[in-house]
Formats: sequence, structure tokens, C-alpha cells
Amino acid sequence: MILRDEIKLVTGNSNVPLAGEIAKYLGIKVAATIVTSFSDGEVFVQINDNIRGADLFIVQPTNPPAENLMELLMLIDASRRASAMRITAVIPYYGYARQDRKDRPRVAITAKLVANLITQAGVDRIITMDLHASQLQGFFDLPHDHLYSSIIFNDYFRGLGLKNLCVVSPDVGSIKLARATSASLGAELAIVDKRRQRANVSEVMNLIGEVEDKNILIRDDMVDTGGSICHAAKFLKDRGALDIYAACTHGVLSGEALERIEKSPIKKMIISDSIDQASRNLSDKFEILTCSELIGETIRRIFVEESVSSLFEEQPQAANK
Repeated sequence: MILRDEIKLVTGNSNVPLAGEIAKYLGIKVAATIVTSFSDGEVFVQINDNIRGADLFIVQPTNPPAENLMELLMLIDASRRASAMRITAVIPYYGYARQDRKDRPRVAITAKLVANLITQAGVDRIITMDLHASQLQGFFDLPHDHLYSSIIFNDYFRGLGLKNLCVVSPDVGSIKLARATSASLGAELAIVDKRRQRANVSEVMNLIGEVEDKNILIRDDMVDTGGSICHAAKFLKDRGALDIYAACTHGVLSGEALERIEKSPIKKMIISDSIDQASRNLSDKFEILTCSELIGETIRRIFVEESVSSLFEEQPQAANK
């Protein structure tokens, strides 16, 4: 029997700081890798460390630009051709996840296309965190560990000791996540009913629950343009809410998101480091929590063939049928 006796970690340019923190948790170094582009923009990768027979983990979120996805595919291919024993793609933020169905004529189901590309590149296992829809796990015909950031965010909010707390889902799509958060924190639950006019544009319509004279935690899986969460915050403030906090796992922060959040009633915006924010000039309104220990512990358990189910204790549960 062939045993994997060495763990290796490589990364592209998508989130180098996170890969470094994961490596630090594991007590190893990130493998020496060249990931660059030619003058015409064509991506080039080369793994300089010997990875033959290694249990290899590639840390690479697939947020824009599209080169991040290309880097992941090429790192997988290079690892397979270099005879890595097992290749695991660690994708803290899975880009294109919102394009998960054909909801209008002549559109691509890009979330499935990306899953096919990653699979065909030669990966053996997938690690993701807080997918936009849990059903996306079914797009991969591979072992898939879907992590939940709830343990990170819930510990943070317990530490704040907020009184009279109400957890709010900014739309119906985040109800399970908000419900799990409210149950873990012993808080009340409210839902903002939202009608979306077109992509990235939303309009708040109604409120289910009571928020008057309550501290608010808006819980969602991602913040992109910031429109939904900022509209929800203003809507809640107009209905008598006290301090408003927002917690979103993935800080995409595209377009005018930063400006919207700065002008919003949100007191604190808490995001994880699933997407590298180093290039952004974030104000003190933002708090970044690291997911490196959660991912690092998952990698360690996979390497030593231990169960990772205890890491899912605070995952959102499906409604009883």
C-alpha cells in the first residue's frame, strides 16, 4: 500500500496571505511556486518543490479576475503531471456560484461549468466554505468538504456580549444561515423581504419580525455591491433598530460597495479573509476574521484521515419536512 507521508501546500496569486496563515497553522512552508503572466497576459505556473507522492493542497479562491480560476486549473494540472499522490483544491470562495441554474433563456450554468473544469483538470478532492447554495456540492462528483464559517463569526459575536440581539436575514436566500446564527447566539430572528428588480439592484419591501429597540446582526454569505445589505440596514434603522452589525463570509466588495457601506447605518462590517483585501483601503468600520485555522484544521484532519464532521456543528440545518 502506498502511503502519503508528506503534506504540501501551494497557492496562486489569489490569496497569498491566507495560504501563509494556513501553512503557519500546519507548521509547514508554502511550496515554492512561480505563478506569473507573459506580456500578452497568458498565465504561466511552475511548482519548484518536489511534490512526487505528496498529499497536495492548492489554496486558491476563484474570485475575479478570471486569471485566478485559470491559475487554479493550471496548478492542478501541473501537480498531476508532477505525480502528486492526492490533489485537494482548497477554494474558500467559490466564484461563479450565483450562476447555478438556467433562470432565463440562453444562459450558461457557469457554476457547473467551473466544477467540470476543476474536476477534469485532475483534482481528487474539494474544500469550500459557505457556498452561495449548499446544493452546489452536487456539481462535483468528488469528495467535498463544505465548511461553514459560523463557528468563526458566532464566537466573535459572543465575545461582544450584545444584549437584546436580533439576527436578520437580508433576503429569503439567507434564512437558514440567519436561523442557525440566531439559535447559536440565543437571539431573535427577523427576515427582510426583498424584491430584486435586476441583477445587483434590490428593493426592500417588507419585514417579518420585530426589530424596534434591538441590536441587529445582519447575516449573509457574501457582500458584493453592498446594495442589499445597505438597503436592509437603512430599512431596519427606520423601524427603530439600535446598533446594526453585518457579518458576511465573503467580501467581494465590487463597484461602489465600500462607499455604500461607509454611508450606511452599519456600525461594523465583519467579513472573513476568504478573499484577499490587502489591495483595498478598508476603514475601521471593517473587521476581518481569519478562516485560516478552520481550513488548516480541516487540511490536517484530511491528511491524517480523521473525521472533519465536528467542524460542522454550527452549520445551517435544512428545514424539517
